[in-house]
Amino acid sequence: MLHGPTTTALGRNERIEWHDHAVHQLIYPLRGVLQVFTARGSWVVPPNRAVWIPAGVAHAHRAHGPTSMRSLIFDAALPGSPAPAVLSVGPLLREVIRTLTEDGVPAEQRHHLEQVALWQLRDVPALPLHLPAPADPRLAHLARLLTANPADQRSLTELGREVGAAERTLSRLFRAETGMTFPQWRSQLRLHHAVTLLAAGRSVTRVAADCGFRSPSAFIESFRAAFGTTPGRYFGP
Repeated sequence: MLHGPTTTALGRNERIEWHDHAVHQLIYPLRGVLQVFTARGSWVVPPNRAVWIPAGVAHAHRAHGPTSMRSLIFDAALPGSPAPAVLSVGPLLREVIRTLTEDGVPAEQRHHLEQVALWQLRDVPALPLHLPAPADPRLAHLARLLTANPADQRSLTELGREVGAAERTLSRLFRAETGMTFPQWRSQLRLHHAVTLLAAGRSVTRVAADCGFRSPSAFIESFRAAFGTTPGRYFGP
């Protein structure tokens, strides 16, 4: 059924290196922001969000700022998403996770809370927080360049000269390997970076500049389109 809830305190930029489990795992940062990596790409997990890691999927974590990581473990026989996904955590599920990861919960109460957790997770939609990782060496090189400097404004043609491929080739590969166009992928990369900077306490104006947005208002609009709310409200209760 459900067993082995854990609480892990992570410092700024602390990592949990690659590993996997024979069971499903739900990871929830009670505070702080986690970045979760798999072979398929990365996910950002801010407060009031959780990430579902299916059984057998190798993954690693990195904390952005001091983070309290809570996790629940589900038997692999239980149904669940076959791929990692970031989920919204409402007030009820948040309190259930908080209680289950604390010591001294009576067995009968724990059983009922486990049922509530499973019921809550059944209909929670996945959120658009996935950044696919391209495998082609030229795309991987390009991805490293932009990850190191998300504010890089070079066009795909200009970036192609550095990685040794034509714009048309790179554009086709982006669609084939990530399911996104290059502008969509770069926008997702910038939003990923923005979430980690916001978690570190940087202002919206500073984050907009560091992530390559034309203006703070353009950043806020892109953020709202992706996450359904403003940066300020995103980290609120």
